[in-house]
Amino acid sequence: MTTISTRQIDTAVHDKLYRRLRMQIMHGEIPPGTPLTLRGLAKENGVSMTPVREALRRLVAEGALFLSASGRVITPLLSNDRIEELAALRALIEPELASRALPRAHMALIDRLTTINHANAEAVVKMDAIGYIRTNLEFHRTLYLRAQAPAILAVIETVWLQLGPTMRAVYNQMQRNEPPRHHRLILAALRAGDEPGLRLAVRTDVTQGLRHLAQ
Repeated sequence: MTTISTRQIDTAVHDKLYRRLRMQIMHGEIPPGTPLTLRGLAKENGVSMTPVREALRRLVAEGALFLSASGRVITPLLSNDRIEELAALRALIEPELASRALPRAHMALIDRLTTINHANAEAVVKMDAIGYIRTNLEFHRTLYLRAQAPAILAVIETVWLQLGPTMRAVYNQMQRNEPPRHHRLILAALRAGDEPGLRLAVRTDVTQGLRHLAQ
């Protein structure tokens, strides 16, 4: 009989909590400047403070959360300079991922992206900010997975994670009433095998909203 140690249980709880918090932050479910406490998260998730502490430590290391000098952990309030920096990273990395994915962009992938884009449009109609951000990132990640470049994808996911709370503010400020038109341009470029067009559509799509917020 296999005996599961307390440490193994704590690790499993920590991993599950970390993934949950990571997705909540990335999808903008937690607004910028929100304080997170060990006691509050432990009570909310029905766990001890040890896995909460470990999950927060990892998220701080990834830049998803900010640890103040007083020891408070909060979701970051990004300055305009930081927004511009992260937008520049997206503009550099994501067109490269899309370009690498293009040779493997078969019709099944394009159909899948089209379905995700329809879900994104539905989130806009419903004024569902979190659903909009989630499906928007799902659209990009589904494409980039075809690049078969896990190290590059991991880098851009860290950027998305840092931007998550700010993306919610972007959505609220832009007051979208239609899905991003550049998604349609991305799909058209994929169908045509147009790499320059694909790079341009991705670059414009991932930067225009953020730069709008930084103005």
